Amino acid sequence: MVPTQLIHAERRGGEGKIRLGCSAVIFDETRSKVLLTRRADNGQWCLPSGGVEPGESVTETVLRELCEETGLRGKVLRLVGIYSDPDWLVIYPDGNKAQIIALNFEVTIIGGELGLSDETTAAGFFSFDEMSQLEMISNHRQRILDTTSGQIAAFVR
Repeated sequence: MVPTQLIHAERRGGEGKIRLGCSAVIFDETRSKVLLTRRADNGQWCLPSGGVEPGESVTETVLRELCEETGLRGKVLRLVGIYSDPDWLVIYPDGNKAQIIALNFEVTIIGGELGLSDETTAAGFFSFDEMSQLEMISNHRQRILDTTSGQIAAFVR
């Protein structure tokens, strides 16, 4: 479900239910560019991502979302980090509210062809300089930086 409003204020996340999401950082062959998609709902650029559905694992979620949004099939390489911010509240069109807790994975492509979906209007690989010119979901920048940090242990933010 597409959010209609994002609110950032002290401890506003407590007004919603917990929703678990997953995102994927995927590099090109040179590891100098990262795959981003442009969301159909708000036009912002982001990592392939989405919510965990009942009956699936988090790795199934991130790979399903990757395929749904881009047409690519992937393999999870590692967990990069766990992200939770009690100050963010997402409000959906039906009035439901959520505090998102997200797991970010490094994923490699194993098949498929890059394409679009009803959730994406564009997709491509972007360098860090190119990303700085894009209107991006802000917390996805941190996930990309964490993936490139060289830290072995997962981040907990």
